Amino acid sequence: QVQLVESGGGSVQAGGSLRLSCVASDYINNYYRMGWFRQAAMKEREAVATSVTDGRVSYVDSVQGRFTISRDNAKNTLYLEMSSLKPVDSAIYYCAALCAGKPIATLTYTDCGYWGQGTQVTVSS
Repeated sequence: QVQLVESGGGSVQAGGSLRLSCVASDYINNYYRMGWFRQAAMKEREAVATSVTDGRVSYVDSVQGRFTISRDNAKNTLYLEMSSLKPVDSAIYYCAALCAGKPIATLTYTDCGYWGQGTQVTVSS
């Protein structure tokens, strides 16, 4: 069972940037699809970006062009570079592994097998 540990969250002003990291206890190439989700207060957890082992990435429309997901297989780490942050991006961000091959807009909490504990991102206006 893989353990996922996120880091890099924090508080920034609108327009700022953050980089989230997710270190896995196993080879991330063992997990075809990994991704980042977020959950804002009183809202459902939503997929933000996913990455598969063949290099394909997907983004939810609201972050397209602002967020970049990437993998470092040698470090067993998944990243999420976030720029031009907005207050609506404020949420707890979760790393997930072993996610289903569905369109990102339809991914839900139950579609991924492993989760990290989350890291808080707060964007102030």
